Amino acid sequence: MYKYMRIQGREDSYVTKYPKGVFSLCWNLIKAKVMTAEEEKLFISIDEWFKENLPEPEPCKNHEKVITFFKCESTGHMLKELAPAIELLDRYNVPYDVVYTNYIGTVVYEDEWQAAVSVKNGKMV
Repeated sequence: MYKYMRIQGREDSYVTKYPKGVFSLCWNLIKAKVMTAEEEKLFISIDEWFKENLPEPEPCKNHEKVITFFKCESTGHMLKELAPAIELLDRYNVPYDVVYTNYIGTVVYEDEWQAAVSVKNGKMV
């Protein structure tokens, strides 16, 4: 059993130099204006659900160079909420990987559902 999971693209973030997460990938589709109005509304509702139900890590609020992982044990229901966003990535042929691991580097934030780790030059610290 793995402790952590991350859905990430194959394109690096200009901030962290680490592969972009699922939310960034979907926001990129919105910025590129490829989604329909209904799809955009759907993703924004997903993003809002997560903002309302999952604390935003302080390092993320402070724009530190961090990436986040879901905790496998406690986030199964959240992945169901995220499924339509993943379907949007599939619909628009955005490549992504679902990464399961027990090793995430130095944790700088942790709550019941997620952990954030520092990254430097595209590598977990």
